Amino acid sequence: MQKTSLIDTYEQAIEQSPDNRDLYWKLGVAYLLDAREEDAQMTWMSVLSEAGDESEIWTEELFLTLWNQALDCERQGDLESAYLTYFYACEINQTSILSLLKLLQSIIFCEKVEQLEGLILRLTEILESTNISPNNETILLEVLSLVLDKIHACPGVGRLFKVAVFHVEDPLTLMQLILPHAVRISHNLRGYSVAVKISEAYLLRDPDNYEFLGHLAGFYQNARSYQKGIITAKRHLELAPSLVDKIFSSHLVLRGLLSAGGRWEEAVQAVQIHIQMLSSLDLEQTKNLLYVQTLRLFTSSYYLPYFKDSFENRRLINHVTQLCQESVRSYALPFYPDRHSEKKSILNNDRLPSRKIRVGYLSYCMCQHSVGWLARWLIQHHDRDRFELYGYFTNHRPYDSLYQLYVQSFDHSTCLETEFGQDTRAFAQKIYDDGIDILIDLDSITLDVSCEILAMKPAPIQATWLGWDAIGMDAIDYFIADPYVLPDHAQDYYTEKIWRLPETYLAVDGFEVAVPTLKRSDLNLPEHAVTFLTAQRGYKRHRDTAILQMKIIAGVPDAYLLIKGFADDQAIQNFFYEIADEVGVSRDRLRFLGGDPSEAVHRANLRIADVVLDTYPYNGATTTMETLWMEVPIVTRVGEQFAARNSYTMMMNAGITEGIAWSAEEYVEWGIKLGTDAKLRQDVSWRLRESKKTSPLWDGKKFTRQMEDAYQQMWQTYVDSNS
Repeated sequence: MQKTSLIDTYEQAIEQSPDNRDLYWKLGVAYLLDAREEDAQMTWMSVLSEAGDESEIWTEELFLTLWNQALDCERQGDLESAYLTYFYACEINQTSILSLLKLLQSIIFCEKVEQLEGLILRLTEILESTNISPNNETILLEVLSLVLDKIHACPGVGRLFKVAVFHVEDPLTLMQLILPHAVRISHNLRGYSVAVKISEAYLLRDPDNYEFLGHLAGFYQNARSYQKGIITAKRHLELAPSLVDKIFSSHLVLRGLLSAGGRWEEAVQAVQIHIQMLSSLDLEQTKNLLYVQTLRLFTSSYYLPYFKDSFENRRLINHVTQLCQESVRSYALPFYPDRHSEKKSILNNDRLPSRKIRVGYLSYCMCQHSVGWLARWLIQHHDRDRFELYGYFTNHRPYDSLYQLYVQSFDHSTCLETEFGQDTRAFAQKIYDDGIDILIDLDSITLDVSCEILAMKPAPIQATWLGWDAIGMDAIDYFIADPYVLPDHAQDYYTEKIWRLPETYLAVDGFEVAVPTLKRSDLNLPEHAVTFLTAQRGYKRHRDTAILQMKIIAGVPDAYLLIKGFADDQAIQNFFYEIADEVGVSRDRLRFLGGDPSEAVHRANLRIADVVLDTYPYNGATTTMETLWMEVPIVTRVGEQFAARNSYTMMMNAGITEGIAWSAEEYVEWGIKLGTDAKLRQDVSWRLRESKKTSPLWDGKKFTRQMEDAYQQMWQTYVDSNS
């Protein structure tokens, strides 16, 4: 029946029965659904004005009429009409929690953004003063989930959750609702402050929840609330029930101390304890690990190379990840030990020489991330006549433009989160079913789920490239390197076979550069100042290297040190001021820079530096590439481990040896030499500009051909060994 005919019907019925209130309520609803809101209000008020002592009863009648109509509209999928009737139901009964919840639900569905903040505040205030019935808890949980899914950034959400958590009877139900959303909001949407607020809200209800405290420590650190992140991680460590859990908690403490920067002595003490715990692990302690414990153990050795340049790190990383691999094998069968024997029949197929090799790329960082900026050229330049490309994304980043570009660049794309709901076994099965020949890992131990998937061996050939050092487990066949980034004897320390490309393990066609936003005058620098820049995150602020950098400043007249990178501002200032005082450098010669609005602006602003001072024992990687692209001389110290040789290989492949130091003394010597010799700086800068014409570092197409040749040889080796 049409709405207009409904109006006629009710009007005629009222003429027949003018004392029937129910007809007036329904006539008003008919007006409302016909977009005649004023007529609806006048109809209802004309009756309610005569209610007298029965006002409360009559109002409840009208409320129920609106409520039933709203439910009926909802069942029919008419969300706009449902929203409208819920709205008036709430206006009639302003203390009904259930109607408010339903109204908020319909507002979110209908995207009535302008009304959200006010309604969230209203719901919060009612929840603060009223208990809800058990019958209403289900709809409360549904609405809270919807809020987190759709409008988590809306003002007032944090306060709402601080109140709402006390209206859910079972904390476990609450945790299962909030935690996955908090992780998604933080990791995929970078809504760190929102993740913090809703996690803090949950912990009001369950303050010693080990699981939530661990995630909150990470959320704090991501949101740059460094002190809170460290305190929370230490509390997490106090509550850890087992050795493996203590290792994970200790890892969180290290992450907090290093990301803050400037807390070096405390970090050194923490890592010594951490190493002792890692070293004490054995198969007996790890054979019955829970799934989540295995994942966390995979990444627990990540920070070792930041403290010391030694292949002792490599041995310990290998030890830990091999134990993790054994744990994965115990619950991930039948993937392991070998599901690829059935490929042998394919290998003898006459079509093999002409078949495209299927290459899969597995990563969470094919997006606006250092690895994402660097790997894109390889994907772009791949020969699609020889290779069929599969992208396997462990994170879904719908608002990231580079992520979208990657998704579109592959012949086939699959996302763990959206298609498999974080079911890593199903994801590994997908890789296997796709018939991937070579699976390239871009994450190494920076991401636990990537390690777990690789441990299942879903592809017959697996290799790690670019994202970090090698994982250190025998499920990985190769670690892709070059002649410089690992010393000749490095194979003695690797479980993977080191596959050395002929020139460089990395190349790009260039970087986007914006207009610079930083001038020397902005920093109050003298006209003839020589500017040294150190631009790294707090993780890489090793005290010994900072002392060497300060000695360079002391040795160059009119030298200033510009310090940039994510860290606790006060802690990092105190760190460098203390070292300046120790070396005898005036604090006035230090400048602390803020962040930039984009990577392109950051690159443009690099030219404010005359010389960039690299970090050690963990060099720059993307930052070094960007520095060389901007034609700025750099001083680096070369070590043994992969992390201590990135800048070395990049400089060698750009044709620059000036600034490459093999000891602490030589690092200072090169810094002073480049700082005092303007002609040398100009020469290096000119040669860096010229290198863009011929250098392997800036030839993405040539590099891609070399990678493809490596893939072809890997595949042929596999074919020959299984023929």
